[in-house]
Formats: sequence, C-alpha cells, structure tokens
Amino acid sequence: MDVAEGNRALKVDLVVDRDLSMPLYLQLASQIEKAIQAGELPPGSRLENELDLAGRLRLSRPTVRQGIQELVDKGMLVRKRGVGTQVVQAPVNRQVALTSLYDDLRSAGKAPRTEIIEYRIGRPSSEAVDRLQLGSGEQVLELLRVRYADDEPLAVMRNTLPERIAPSRESLASNGLYASLREEGVVSVLAHERIGATVADEEHAELLDEEQGAALLTMERKSFANDGSVVEFGYHVYRASRYSFEVTLVDS
Repeated sequence: MDVAEGNRALKVDLVVDRDLSMPLYLQLASQIEKAIQAGELPPGSRLENELDLAGRLRLSRPTVRQGIQELVDKGMLVRKRGVGTQVVQAPVNRQVALTSLYDDLRSAGKAPRTEIIEYRIGRPSSEAVDRLQLGSGEQVLELLRVRYADDEPLAVMRNTLPERIAPSRESLASNGLYASLREEGVVSVLAHERIGATVADEEHAELLDEEQGAALLTMERKSFANDGSVVEFGYHVYRASRYSFEVTLVDS
C-alpha cells in the first residue's frame, strides 16, 4: 500500500478479472469493500482519483464511477467536493432510549467532542413559554451545539431549557446535556420523541461537512422530570450516512 503523505490518498492492490461473469464495476466495488474491511483503507482515508484508478486497472472511467457509487450507496464511501472520495467512519447505531448522544458515543467506543456555537440566555419566544410551561418573567437558555465523534461532525443540536436549571457553558462543553443537568440535580425520566428526515440546507451542510441536499435524520424531543415539569425541548439533525436509530418492537 502506498500512502501519499501530502494528501492522504491511498493506493491499494486491486485486481479485476475480465474472464469472470461478474461485471467489472461490481468486481471493483467488492475489492475496495474488502480493503476497507481489512483496514487497508481506514476511516477518513482518501481513495486515489477515478482517472488514476481507471488508468491503473485499464477500466473505463464510467465503470470506475459505477463501482464507487455502489459503495457510496452502501454508506461505506462518500464523495466530497474539493476533497475526493473518502472512506466513512463506522456509522453510529443508537437505541431509541432516554439517553444523551454524548453518553451513547462513549458507550460505543467513540471519542465525543462538543463545539458550542450559541449559548444565549434571554427572553423566551411564545413557543418556548408554551412548551416549557414557563411562569411570568422566566428566561430560557438557547443552545446550538455540534457534536463530533472521533473528530468528525455527527449532529447539530438545538435545545431550549429554563434558565433556572441551565448548566454552565463549561459543563456542556465537557459533558452531554443530560449529564450536565444531573450535576444540577435535574433528572429526565420521560420524553416524547419524533424522528423524521430532511435534506441539508446551507447551514447544516457547512456545520456537518456535507453537500447541500444530503440526506439528514431529524429528532424532536421534549423531556420531563419526575414531578411533571418540562426539562427541555430540542431539535437535532444527524448525518444519515453516519447515524441510525434502532427500535426494539414487542408483540403485545
């Protein structure tokens, strides 16, 4: 394996056999997939460009492009404008449960990191007054954070909570929201959650290092303490190529 130190483009040994009945593009996809699974192409590494790959294997460029697209569709490769084709990080599978993404990432062996884009205490909107059941004169904390897994952006998280229970900016930077709330003596015991999908607009594409129009998962959550008070409500957006929700269903 040759590593181009300057740009991290990797060249692995790939073989296609024109005597086989399997189409050449599928042979190429299978060879690259095996290299990824064997660790020859680690997460974050960049493939040599399509033109070089076509020339080295004596394939047409459309054949190479079709083979690579097979792995893009599988979520194993991603095309990035100005960067090339990269091997993606292993996707995060999350059980639908009342847990924080920060804790889930640590449990999955990932290294979570939080970038706080906005930390603002101020007057609530009418929506916040209604959803948080606020009293007269109460203020709110509005949060906008980007959660990273192994230094790769994974989710954009917007949350609003009453100022009276607001964790510090420092605590939120080093812990998840629920862990920070627990330090304040606030425990969420129930939540209503809605999962959906959208596509990346300009803001989310920039924050998540995705192309505009890329598929994103969404999650709206409203959580409650054991006394029935509302702890927070949030709207989170996840990279569909890196993240999935899992649900266990039981026949009642």
